Amino acid sequence: MNISFFGSSLVSAYWNGACTYYRGIVRALDARGHHVTFYEPEAYERRAHRDIDDPDWAKVVLYEATDERAVRETVARAADADVVVKTSGVGIHDETLEAAVAALEGPRTRIFWDVDAPATLGTVEADPTNPFGELIGDFDMVLTYGGGQPVIDRYTALGARACIPIYNALDPQTHHPEPPRADLACDLAFLGNRLPDREARVEEFFFAAAARLPRRGFLLGGNGWDERVGRAPNVRYLGHVAPGDHNSLNRSALAVLNVSRDSMAANGWSPATRVFEAAGAGACLITDAWEGLEDFLEPGREVLVAEDGAAVADLLDGLDPERARAIGEAALERVLAEHTYDRRAAQVEAILEAVPVR
Repeated sequence: MNISFFGSSLVSAYWNGACTYYRGIVRALDARGHHVTFYEPEAYERRAHRDIDDPDWAKVVLYEATDERAVRETVARAADADVVVKTSGVGIHDETLEAAVAALEGPRTRIFWDVDAPATLGTVEADPTNPFGELIGDFDMVLTYGGGQPVIDRYTALGARACIPIYNALDPQTHHPEPPRADLACDLAFLGNRLPDREARVEEFFFAAAARLPRRGFLLGGNGWDERVGRAPNVRYLGHVAPGDHNSLNRSALAVLNVSRDSMAANGWSPATRVFEAAGAGACLITDAWEGLEDFLEPGREVLVAEDGAAVADLLDGLDPERARAIGEAALERVLAEHTYDRRAAQVEAILEAVPVR
């Protein structure tokens, strides 16, 4: 199939947390014989901070998002594709893109692919006049980054013809065990951009834990934390960490922390990309608690679970390298067996092949 994606960026992870998800899905679809064109706008200095060249497993088209007319003209170029996808959170002219893709004539299947479904749903449910709410039923289906049955039920109630979660996963070619690096050694590492709907939880699960363990070393990566780290003497701040350094970061820490965004934690069944990246590197993961976790990793054996910052500190204080290594190895075995992007792409392929030809 010829598949066109309209998303934030495939070549840059800068302020683009869904990047590794896109790369994993698109690369795996290409490996299964599908041809993917990824349309991304010139916006937010992402291209200036690109971390990969245009890949050989997708055609990347950069378009000028100068005005709505230019955006609509770009969407029209995708009319001869078999499948056209508009992802959430492109970041510029999203409403125009959604309306244009929903109305596009020619493709067999038009998909809205939501990489932040709990937040999207919360916005639409709170405002009956939201423009996207009126378009949901115009798409042939909604695919989501996760969310389980709660997200399926909520999208269906808003008029979605079908809603199917396509969960995050592991791309073993990208994320795998690598030797630890002395410059990244620490007791606990957290990697995530500073976002309004996650900041309070990071304060609780990361900074509060660091305050409880002043003699332990903490490492923080991601955009936006410059001002906050000055008040945490045992936290070393890296700023933006390119995906090529994620394996070393995950392997150099005694444990790696995952902190969910507010809406994802409340909804459940929403494992972040970082969960599978850390597991794929064989790292010992400590995650905040959320419903549905056991569908992906077994608590206590493949992942450690904390209810708050005090629990993170207790888990870390009782963790030795031998147990950390055993948890990381068990997690790696589980995700390689059940949670790879090749499996997710096979799921997407089966969904698309089942769509009737118009």
